[in-house]
Amino acid sequence: MQSLPGLDGQGRWDIPARLNMGRQCLSQRGDALAVIDLTGPSRRDVSFAELGVMVDGLARALLWRVQAGDRVGVLLSQSPLCLAAHLAIWKTGAISVPLFKLFKHDALASRLGDSGTKIVLTDAEGAALLGDLAEAWMADEVGLDGGPVDFADTGADDPAVLIYTSGTTGTPKGALHGHRMLTGHLPGVAMSHDYLGQQGDCLWTPADWAWIGGLFDVAMPALALGVPVVAARMAKFDVAECQRIITAGHVRNVFFPPTALRMLKAADAQIDGLRSVASGGEPLGAQMLDWGREALGVQINEFYGQTECNMVASSCSASFAPQAGCIGKPVPGFEIAVLDGDMPTDGEGEIAVKRGAAPMMLGYWNRPEETAAKYRGDWMLTGDRGVWEGGFLRFVGREDDVITSSGYRIGPAEIEDCLLTHPAVATVGVVGKPDALRTELVKAYVVVKQGAQVSAVALQDWVKDRLASYSYPREIEFLEALPMTVTGKVIRRELKARAMADQTSGLNRK
Repeated sequence: MQSLPGLDGQGRWDIPARLNMGRQCLSQRGDALAVIDLTGPSRRDVSFAELGVMVDGLARALLWRVQAGDRVGVLLSQSPLCLAAHLAIWKTGAISVPLFKLFKHDALASRLGDSGTKIVLTDAEGAALLGDLAEAWMADEVGLDGGPVDFADTGADDPAVLIYTSGTTGTPKGALHGHRMLTGHLPGVAMSHDYLGQQGDCLWTPADWAWIGGLFDVAMPALALGVPVVAARMAKFDVAECQRIITAGHVRNVFFPPTALRMLKAADAQIDGLRSVASGGEPLGAQMLDWGREALGVQINEFYGQTECNMVASSCSASFAPQAGCIGKPVPGFEIAVLDGDMPTDGEGEIAVKRGAAPMMLGYWNRPEETAAKYRGDWMLTGDRGVWEGGFLRFVGREDDVITSSGYRIGPAEIEDCLLTHPAVATVGVVGKPDALRTELVKAYVVVKQGAQVSAVALQDWVKDRLASYSYPREIEFLEALPMTVTGKVIRRELKARAMADQTSGLNRK
């Protein structure tokens, strides 16, 4: 295996004591191409020097109001401005909080309230979404006059970014990461793209930069490695638009979420000119890998990680042949185990990552007990089950109730909480139901209050108006009662079994 960025000659983490992710991304590249902006009517090439001017303008404005450790939201779609906003926040020593344009009022309110975010860098569209939840700063209206701004003297473990999970075991939790996080992503990103940084490489993903997969598997690593990154907006994944972006941006390297790959396959799409394709979030299977070699002209490299510690395992076709059904090998720098209780096992168990990995979170924001529960001794628990097969890690399933739909990890608790605010709903349970296109779709089992009436469409619209548009229940079934424990908790495994039975029998109750 070739040498990888972020590691020393012995495959150990190479993390300086003083480190700032903003400096990493803007380090002395001058007129070299940083961003290919396809968000407007025509292509616009942005150099590192131009990006740096944008960063300094935003940083100057922030320094009037922001101190080290303050949280600043970023509610912007893929664009040079989105990159500049995060880099400017890090440059001042503050903490950036990525926010998603598909979030509605309740989803934004929970994240802004929990994090204590008072200022959000956004645009007119984002300001309308925010309402009075936070002070909206029009990032595209900030002046660019003035000299350069010094980088804050930050350490590798100083907080830099607060990324919220999808709430798999409750309400979304903020995973707080230090400035070492970016370095920790570099070896896995390089592996998953067959050693990213080759002559002519250019990276893009349809995944939004509000998520760790878009921001730290693509956008920031590209800047840190000096690889041009393409910024292009797609409200919904569209095969023809995807092909146009790849052609217009001269894209050679793509991170495709599994759902995007399935949509390309369903459309019999052919894409030429790619050097590497990476995918993560859920296993693809041998059939999809075979299709990738034929239609994309490359071996799709699968990778594995989560918001709390990302890019920990990966395939790398340039160094070893993939093993169908497996998600790769441990990325150098990481120690991964499959635990049976407290002990590593050669059989099936919970996937865990050894403490000391560079991209591992500092902890959950203001949740010391949940942070402690995430660890068992020296191991960070993923909540996923796996098994070793000849040095490859095979993903078996999730120990929690997370729903994986169209590449998004969706926690049922947030959807249940939203539905329970409807005046007609008494109780509700949300699970994932197998779906050929989306992996799973969100299904809600609802008990209506006595004497109340409500339609499935009305409840779907209720969630659409309050949470992310992708997380609404695509199926709703009304029941007389839900299976409950003696303490009043919904037994989701019984609802899951019911959904599986409905899938088998072809039923679809609404």
